[in-house]
Amino acid sequence: MDAQGRGRAEDIDPADQWVLNPHTGEYELRPPPSAPQSRIPGPRGATPAPPSTPSAPGREVPPPRRRRSAPEEPPPGRRGRRRPAKKKSKGKKVLLWTVGTMAFVVLATGAAGYLYLQHLNDNIQSLPDDGAGTGGFRKDEAINILVIGTDKRTGLGNEGYGDTGSAGHADTTILLHIAKDRSNATALSIPRDLIVDIPDCPTTQEDGTTEVIPGSTGVRFNNSLGQNGRTPSCTMRTVTELTGVTPDNFMVADFNAVKTLTSAIGGVEVCLAKDIKDPDSHLDLPKGEHTIKGEDALAFVRTRHSVGFGGDLSRIELQQQFLSSLMRKLKSNDTLTSPTKMVKLAEAATEALTVDSKLDSIGKLKDLGLELGKLNTKNLTFATVPVRDNPAEPKPVTVVLQEGPAQQVFDMIKNDVSFTEVKKKESEKEKKEKAAVAARLKGEKSDPSEIRVRILNGGAPGGSASQELRYLQNEAGVTKSENAGNADAEIAKTTLEYAPDQADQARALAEILGLSGAAMKPGESVTNAQGLPTMTLTLGKDFKEAGAKLNAPAEVPEGAKKSTADKVECAK
Repeated sequence: MDAQGRGRAEDIDPADQWVLNPHTGEYELRPPPSAPQSRIPGPRGATPAPPSTPSAPGREVPPPRRRRSAPEEPPPGRRGRRRPAKKKSKGKKVLLWTVGTMAFVVLATGAAGYLYLQHLNDNIQSLPDDGAGTGGFRKDEAINILVIGTDKRTGLGNEGYGDTGSAGHADTTILLHIAKDRSNATALSIPRDLIVDIPDCPTTQEDGTTEVIPGSTGVRFNNSLGQNGRTPSCTMRTVTELTGVTPDNFMVADFNAVKTLTSAIGGVEVCLAKDIKDPDSHLDLPKGEHTIKGEDALAFVRTRHSVGFGGDLSRIELQQQFLSSLMRKLKSNDTLTSPTKMVKLAEAATEALTVDSKLDSIGKLKDLGLELGKLNTKNLTFATVPVRDNPAEPKPVTVVLQEGPAQQVFDMIKNDVSFTEVKKKESEKEKKEKAAVAARLKGEKSDPSEIRVRILNGGAPGGSASQELRYLQNEAGVTKSENAGNADAEIAKTTLEYAPDQADQARALAEILGLSGAAMKPGESVTNAQGLPTMTLTLGKDFKEAGAKLNAPAEVPEGAKKSTADKVECAK
């Protein structure tokens, strides 16, 4: 049934079919005109009143206080005197939740769907995360949501697309990272043809038992879902092993989700730099701007042979353009001020998507939408894991990581570093401190052989100081270094303390270790075993392993192919 046909007359706005219960604070479905009018629950012990006697003309006689008849609900399309104020207040909240949509309709429509909580809760499908996630996102922490688009062909009209027997692989996968301060977000696309190792996956079966599905080495990433009975929880484990980032929750969408959600908002605007006619995806559109929905929208996000280099990486760029446009449409007044679109969106999203069991209610989706509502579109970055052609294949079809750039991208997400420049108001004091931090990295640098440093373990795993010492002496050329044991207290971030006359040594060591200016602490030197002044490197809880860069870089590597959601791009 269409969302507009649920409990409404043909010419009545769907939003008027939901009335506020003052005792619960929730909206409830208004009974149809033919049904007896129900009384909103009142205080326990209240006595139903008999029918009131008509008052004389021109005189209004109030009924007795304790035997008042139950107030009738106004007929559809009409409001009592007080109700508009209630509706306005609630409407503002709904718009706030909806602003949290960003590029991923599922998050936004779940929040907007709060208008009819129980009905949408019944629509939501969920699967166990099998302990692969963090246990669910937290409002006071950075958020990581794994969004998975499958190639499963179930649903009306989808049987003609490609592999009709697909079990539903991880065809399109995006790790959505929302910064702790909500100032920015990164949507990192993981290519389906990326060669990865899939770990063993404990998986809940239909009968409630748990079966460990054996892992695979050197296979395509999309095999992490569907293959051998793997569920989204296995995709979560694969992403964690690949990136070092553990997702909080997952969301899964099939072909129908793209069709129904784009139709619900009246279509998404896309731009083509050339004519595209792709017999595989069924997309046939001339050059220029178009508003697409339904089958055309699905064809657009599936197209790969007619854009770019004709592979999956080109399709990822197309999908990122589509999601950027979708996000802009969702945040436009055309969508936010339309109750009809809001109802359709909520209905379509909850029926077309599957979430993990830690995110299986409208209330939880609403909370997530509120967090996302704090973001600005210009600070939502779409990026792709840096990859290169698989050298093991004569005619490469699959890809492998560009180890250096890929690790930089993963580190930026783990360390909550924005992919865009987020401008914030700064006091004069903050500006001076920021300039001082930046200045610590500028200037002359000593040769590694001249660096004198002692290493303390201040919260890193046991043996880390010894391991880092071996790395510095044997691989980095810092031969004048020594292990000084454990620090007096644990620290969260690795620091390097140095005296003013050791600044050139400090800059050189910071470059070797990947330390930021904030990790460099001007202070005092100490004496080493030879009685010479030396710096102090204290390894904090952020220490990964010997030789690994200790702080994420501030710039996105070129291989990530960065774009932001506020910019309109045309498919080439």
